[in-house]
Amino acid sequence: MAKQKTGGVLQGLLVPLIVIAIWEGASRAGWINPQILPSPWAVLHKWYEYATPMKPYDAAADGSWLAWAFSGELVMDAIGSLYRVVAGFLIGAGLALPLGLLMGSSQRIYGLMNLTVQVIRPIPPIAYIPLAILWFGLGNPPALFLISLGAFFPVLMNTIAGVRQVDSIYLRAARNLGASQSTLFMRVMLPAAVPYILSGVRIGIGTAFIVVIVAEMIAVSNGLGFRIMEAREYFWSDKIIAGMITIGLLGLAIDLGMSRLNNYMLRWHRGLEN
Repeated sequence: MAKQKTGGVLQGLLVPLIVIAIWEGASRAGWINPQILPSPWAVLHKWYEYATPMKPYDAAADGSWLAWAFSGELVMDAIGSLYRVVAGFLIGAGLALPLGLLMGSSQRIYGLMNLTVQVIRPIPPIAYIPLAILWFGLGNPPALFLISLGAFFPVLMNTIAGVRQVDSIYLRAARNLGASQSTLFMRVMLPAAVPYILSGVRIGIGTAFIVVIVAEMIAVSNGLGFRIMEAREYFWSDKIIAGMITIGLLGLAIDLGMSRLNNYMLRWHRGLEN
């Protein structure tokens, strides 16, 4: 099993390594303007500078080497972005989950809310930026509002689908055994909908991470999105790419974490399938 995992990782790294080698070779050959697309080595150097604390201080006097090690601009920007992602996602998912459960389990509430949801759902969160700034000003509030919108609909739609897709055989069997409506919901509908809900959570947190970068480019004064816009103004292409790579790595880490969480929470489901 360990050999299989190692082989999978090496196989996944093959294409990125080939692309980086071609990119570096083209840069060294002078085929690419370094102002437009700097070499991988230049990007790595800038990424290191971006991650390194700008002004080291006397950590012994401060009493915290850890605080100094995590005081780099990159680390602080990443922490700021992750805070907004988590907070915005929790708000959006916390509103979407109960509404999705109600709409999925009640035909009356579904009929009442579905048209409104279907009209609002196609509007991208980015379109709300002017309103978000008018309503909340600048800073974290408009960013959290946009991220919540980005996370809300994936969780909502998957929750509705999960509850409504419960096999009618299970529902009839539970009713024949005398299950009440609350027992039917808690013991049959909700467990059967969990795979859909977790899929919505995974999509929602990925969408939240996309939206936070856009929100930070406009509404806040720190974070990875803000830093990329700052680098654009000064034509720091290497810093832009370093920030993009950081976003990609954080997104990969979040997706892997969600995948592991899904696998852990759905052990019973996969056991039934097997």
